[in-house]
Amino acid sequence: MLAKISTCPPPGLPGDAGWRPLLGFVVDLLIALAVLLATSVLGGMVWAAARLVSMAPRLDVLATPDRMAAAIGQPGMAAQIGIGLGAMFATALVVYFFRRPAPAAERATSLRAARRPSSWGWALLAGVVAFAASLLLGWAMQHVGVDAVPSNQVLIGELLHSHPWTLFALVVLFAPAYEELLFRRVLFGRLWAAGRPWLGVLLSSLAFALMHEVPGVGGNSVAATTLLLLGYTLMGGIFACVYRHTGTLWAAIGAHAINNLLACLVLLATQ
Repeated sequence: MLAKISTCPPPGLPGDAGWRPLLGFVVDLLIALAVLLATSVLGGMVWAAARLVSMAPRLDVLATPDRMAAAIGQPGMAAQIGIGLGAMFATALVVYFFRRPAPAAERATSLRAARRPSSWGWALLAGVVAFAASLLLGWAMQHVGVDAVPSNQVLIGELLHSHPWTLFALVVLFAPAYEELLFRRVLFGRLWAAGRPWLGVLLSSLAFALMHEVPGVGGNSVAATTLLLLGYTLMGGIFACVYRHTGTLWAAIGAHAINNLLACLVLLATQ
């Protein structure tokens, strides 16, 4: 079932030679960051506007800017995750459609590869391996006395008990789809198409890691942050290799979803 599959990279763009693919990668990444920031701010504004509308009957609350700001407060856990996921979804779509949309021939090839049972065998294997690697890294950090808590674990842990089915849908179905579209199809795919797949694996996986664990934000030590980034980079590399080996992004999405599902189940069982 896990036989070797002959695959071709996604088609390149005109002029994809020399340093141009790397420049294109940087431009893709900068556009993604700009769109992510803009849509996150917009999402926060929409949430605040909705809060104001809900408080409109209480005119005393809206009497002064200070009272208004105090009444609006900060988004709750569910709202924060919703705003973040919505911003990432919009970012992935914008960068994909405006920078590297898949032509019909590539989509057809991907669908044919997705119909092979071996593609899903690789997806299952990769998802389990990625999860096992995360567990092994966590055990190693505990063994050497490094206390590391992923930045998103607190949010996910709280939502897991209050809205478990919503969380499972977001983390297992929604997030793997848009993250693989952005980091594997667009970022990794650009360098793969230019004949630099291993550079693409490295750079796209580093970008994937930095999106999940921003240094200095989560309150972890330098050693803990470094090890967390290493874990996410390894995970991204596994998903990129699955995409390259099978020739279909659906396999990478499946591997990512399996990893997230196992992580949620373990978190649910241990909290």
